[in-house]
Amino acid sequence: MKETIQIEGMSCEHCKMAVEKELSHVPGMVHVDVDLKSGTAQIEGEYTMNAVREAVEDAGFILK
Repeated sequence: MKETIQIEGMSCEHCKMAVEKELSHVPGMVHVDVDLKSGTAQIEGEYTMNAVREAVEDAGFILK
C-alpha cells in the first residue's frame, strides 16, 4: 500500500525527523518521506492506519 497522509503541527526539521522516526518503526512500513513544507508524508508498506495514527501521535502530532 502506498499513500500520502496529512500531518498537522509540524513546524521545523526536528518535527520532521521525529515523525519519520516514529513512522519508520511501524510494523510493515518500508518507506517514509515527510515533506515539512506541505505537512504531508508519503508512506509505503503493509501497515494499519491505527498504527500510523499512533506513531504520528507518539511523535506529538495529529494525523488529519
